[in-house]
Amino acid sequence: MTLVEQLNQDMKQAMKNKEKDRLAVIRMLKASLQNESIKLGNKNLSEDEELTVLSREMKQRKDSLQEFKSAERDDLVDKLEIEINVIKAYMPQQLSEEELEEIVKATIREVNATSKKDMGKVMSTIMPKVKGQADGAQINKLVQKHLN
Repeated sequence: MTLVEQLNQDMKQAMKNKEKDRLAVIRMLKASLQNESIKLGNKNLSEDEELTVLSREMKQRKDSLQEFKSAERDDLVDKLEIEINVIKAYMPQQLSEEELEEIVKATIREVNATSKKDMGKVMSTIMPKVKGQADGAQINKLVQKHLN
């Protein structure tokens, strides 16, 4: 079942259960996927393209969440946490800290990185490997830690 089909099923279920917050997030995800499809000019998005859209939506919410927390806007923080949880349901299983650490070490060895100057090379090699399975900021911290 494709992501769009899953979203359609979940949207119907959310309507039946009168889950307004969940329904709004699902509709937003469907709109984002459709916009991406139009932008790319193809009818069906690949799994990788769908994952890119989901990752982008998740990142936007996480960034906003930090801003709202620092501004002490608890009303908006609660709303965003609900949205993040709904989006997480459609994301692939996240890698654990240990798994990420192993991938980072292997990638550093793979590209023969020795200093922080090689950060870009390591990041550009590692990101496609963990797409949608880890947060870029978390990977960045691990790469910096191992390049010191």
